[in-house]
Amino acid sequence: MTSQSEKHSPLPRRHLLGTALAGATVAALPGTAGAEEHAPPAAAGDGSAAAEGGRRPWKLRDTMRAEDAWARFLRGQDLLWTRLPTRWYEGPFLGDGLLGSMIYQDADAGRIRFTVQHGRVQDHRPEFGSGWGTARLPVGHLTLEPAGTITAVDWRLSLWNAELTGTITTTAGTLTLAALIHDEVLAVRVRAHGGERATWTFHPEEAISPRSLSEAPPAGYTPNPPWTTRTTADGTEVVLQPLTGGGRTATAHRREGDDLLLSVGHSFPSDTAEAAALGNLRRGTSYTALRRRHTRWWHAFYPKSFVSFPDQRLQSFHWIQLYKVASASRAGGPVMATSGPWLEPTPWPAVWWNLNVQLEYWLIHGSNHLELDSLATTVRQNQEQLVANVPAAYRADSAGVGRSSDMFATRSVGRPGTGAETGDLTWALHNVWLSYRHSMDESLLRDTVFPVLRRAISYYLHFLTPGSDGRLHLPSTLSPEYPVVPPQDTTYDLALIRWGCQTLIDSAELLGIDDELIPRWQEVLARLTPYPVDVNGFMIGADTPYAQSHRHYSHLLMVYPLYLVTWDQPENRELISRSVAHWQALNSAHRGYSYTGAASMYAMTGDGDTALTCLRKFFDPTTRYPCRPNTHYTEAGPVIETPLSASQSLHDMFCQSWGGVIRIFPGVPSAWADVTLHDFRTQGAFLVTAVRTAGATRFIRIRSLAGEPLKLRHGLTGSLTVLLDDGTPARTHDLGDGTLAIDLPKGREVLVHSGARPDLVVAPAAVVEPGPAWGLP
Repeated sequence: MTSQSEKHSPLPRRHLLGTALAGATVAALPGTAGAEEHAPPAAAGDGSAAAEGGRRPWKLRDTMRAEDAWARFLRGQDLLWTRLPTRWYEGPFLGDGLLGSMIYQDADAGRIRFTVQHGRVQDHRPEFGSGWGTARLPVGHLTLEPAGTITAVDWRLSLWNAELTGTITTTAGTLTLAALIHDEVLAVRVRAHGGERATWTFHPEEAISPRSLSEAPPAGYTPNPPWTTRTTADGTEVVLQPLTGGGRTATAHRREGDDLLLSVGHSFPSDTAEAAALGNLRRGTSYTALRRRHTRWWHAFYPKSFVSFPDQRLQSFHWIQLYKVASASRAGGPVMATSGPWLEPTPWPAVWWNLNVQLEYWLIHGSNHLELDSLATTVRQNQEQLVANVPAAYRADSAGVGRSSDMFATRSVGRPGTGAETGDLTWALHNVWLSYRHSMDESLLRDTVFPVLRRAISYYLHFLTPGSDGRLHLPSTLSPEYPVVPPQDTTYDLALIRWGCQTLIDSAELLGIDDELIPRWQEVLARLTPYPVDVNGFMIGADTPYAQSHRHYSHLLMVYPLYLVTWDQPENRELISRSVAHWQALNSAHRGYSYTGAASMYAMTGDGDTALTCLRKFFDPTTRYPCRPNTHYTEAGPVIETPLSASQSLHDMFCQSWGGVIRIFPGVPSAWADVTLHDFRTQGAFLVTAVRTAGATRFIRIRSLAGEPLKLRHGLTGSLTVLLDDGTPARTHDLGDGTLAIDLPKGREVLVHSGARPDLVVAPAAVVEPGPAWGLP
């Protein structure tokens, strides 16, 4: 029988690489939110009052509908600087999903540095590993050199416009500054006043892995050749960086009056990088022209969803993370590396698959921004590489990826039985499955999730063996980063195997595929050994208790985010509580995402106060690794995933949609009496609007984008009113436990409330806990 992965074989990897790196426009992920999903429901032909031109019996009053309302609200979330930032984690940051820049004081204190980095710029020598041979490579930095000594700055990073503006005061006068990145062009406008003048210099940086600062290169490693420079007829300066492994990077910049425009191109294996960079500049033309296109994109971006709650500091943080992820990722682009497009000295100059990638993308789902999903793009485009990553004996039916890789997922994966870390591709596929579940785009399930997950699980199946107890057991594999000899029956892998087999069975049924492996998947679910458990809860693996502090929660994946062992199962509640409490009690190795993960787990249990307590540890400056002034985060180097996962923890407090049930305000802290959600996207492709005031849910509006079954845990008390958008009562069925099944056709809306109809107003929540702006205000 021909496997599904063979039926849907991807385009050759090198073909995709060539077109992407030449600057070709790549379509957004199928099923992403489009403008049609935010228009009023298309009711034509459904027999509703709206379809007949009648007055709708109920309608939301959205106070955030106008652009000026968004501009005012987001201005309250902006980052501010009245002190000059001296480090990357203090300064403003700009990006468009590919090109990135951070702005802070240069090593020469009289200059301001604009870093210039690009998400596609990497080496291409996989024989030296992801830390060196396929590492992200530095590009360079610009310096702005005033005539006088800098005495003060007054900067604002506008979220609404995705633009840095402000002034630089010096002993000679003043410089006014505006900067943005759009279409792979960094545009900066600086105007001098008084005796000031602005001098710009571009400084290329050596094309070598950032690991060179802390370790020697591997044996046989040859440095990349030196860069060369040239000036074109129109005065554009071009820096060309050839690469030993093939391809090149080109950086082009020019001055146009007060404007400086810069672009970076990268190509492999071709030498088209210079043409790409110059082409970007030709399209950029000027700051004004670029800004017009730039603000149009961002002004369409934010209104796809709205979240507001009473804590000013955390509310601002949440909106900054949306700005950050849209600056770092776009569908069709490369998967985010550990530092996104803002490369700085780091021991992790690549893509890490054992937690970082997964946490980076969770918030795009609830926030209704699937157009940012470069992870699904990467998996779809590099299926052949994922096959090549497993040992040759298993490539007929298997696929995988090692712990770290380049943007093409180039990294071999070890065999179970050798203590290798083997589950990372399966966990990443859970993210892609979430994108499917939030879009209900069947092509994503058919062409990416199903064939790649089939291969990822098949790799496991080669190594599952029956024991004397009649159960199937897995030889030694690694629970990511747990510091002991890898055990058998690693809980991390058992959870992923269970999730993968059940998802494949469900997907085959949905796709109408009579797959020959269905009986095998069913057998695995029936016979797979139970999760190892001791008096402290879930263990790392067979005969390996959780006995040392563990920053990852790889041994708790079945609780979160896979939701296989849940609070909805009364028989498992004590086990969940015991396991999470023990993990948090041994905390010497904990990092920021240890707190965000715990917050999401407590939100699942409905304990919003403990969830918030855990989350606040990430923002506590007395902790070892807190959130930084500009909301970025660092351990031994920059890592982007933890702040992004903190936004997902907030999402988990406000709305959850696992297990086929949408849960409204399931883990809201008691201190947050008012919360507003609008067009929050859930599994099943629903858009949820819900308003909580004075500690109680006032109303819920849900729109179906796909016609999936709707089960709603509403949190309302008393007699319910459930109305469709034409004013007729919706067909409902009480499932018990506060859950209501509602018949909601595709494209229709339903309103749910108790008692008299409340005011159906969508508006920001009043701030009751003020806090300073992020940045250096």
